[in-house]
Amino acid sequence: MLVTGKDILVPARAGKYGVGAFNTNNMEITQAIIHTAEKLRSPVIVQMSEGAIKYGGQDLANIVKDLATRATVPVALHLDHGSSYESCLKAIKMGFTSVMIDASHHPFEENVAETRRVVEAAHIMGISVEAELGRLGGIEEHIVVDEKDAFLTDPEEAVQFIEQTGTDYLAIAIGTSHGAYKGKGRPYIDQARIARIGELTTIPLVAHGSSGVPAEITRRFREAGGEIGDAVGIADDDLREACQHGIAKVNVDTDLRLASTVGIREVLKNTPKEFDPRKIFGLAREVMSQIVEHKMGVLGSVGKA
Repeated sequence: MLVTGKDILVPARAGKYGVGAFNTNNMEITQAIIHTAEKLRSPVIVQMSEGAIKYGGQDLANIVKDLATRATVPVALHLDHGSSYESCLKAIKMGFTSVMIDASHHPFEENVAETRRVVEAAHIMGISVEAELGRLGGIEEHIVVDEKDAFLTDPEEAVQFIEQTGTDYLAIAIGTSHGAYKGKGRPYIDQARIARIGELTTIPLVAHGSSGVPAEITRRFREAGGEIGDAVGIADDDLREACQHGIAKVNVDTDLRLASTVGIREVLKNTPKEFDPRKIFGLAREVMSQIVEHKMGVLGSVGKA
């Protein structure tokens, strides 16, 4: 069933579990996400970035909405990192049930004003809104933030921001980062900061840049001819702990990109005469489904639908 992000995330925060918000760019990714959610009886959020909208447009949004409407578990269609008021309105017109306005690169007052503007318009339409306070490092499509420009979310500012904007859920900077390269060794996640923000707020909190970048996937990627450095992701234990203190939405994109490419590369390497796209993309879908299933288990959303 197609629902709003708030319908999914409010129960998640209250129940101290997380819901995976997985980015999609095509039919196979969408199937891996929603079919796995159905199998595990888990609520799920399917995200499209502005890049995905440019690539797949209304066609891709319709695929998500069709699968979501026919699913028996709650599914939300979310705009990831909307860059403007206009972008959010476009997504709402396309049938999205949740939108993110990312004005975190602006000063606090401007972030508040732009977020409040989106909240007012979205709420009239019954659509949920995510905003961001603080800045994550790393790279995600059009978003490039050097580590020197990244900063963690201030708990007291988070309270003010929520009160002044009315946002339904808030993405906070806690040490995660976008992309496959999240630092050397195990990335440091500021659990104390999460706990403090969780104590001071009641709305669902969001962790961006939360791909695990599994060693097995990167190994298979290299063995199939791919080139990737010493990529490292967010540890499962850190996500489990974060969900106990208010994190309800956990964004995952890199893991699915890697998994999809692993599946495609392995087919092409092992069966060089293969040219049936169903057999090429079929394995990619299978590997992505395994990633989604693992993440849902880590976050504790299995059986919560």
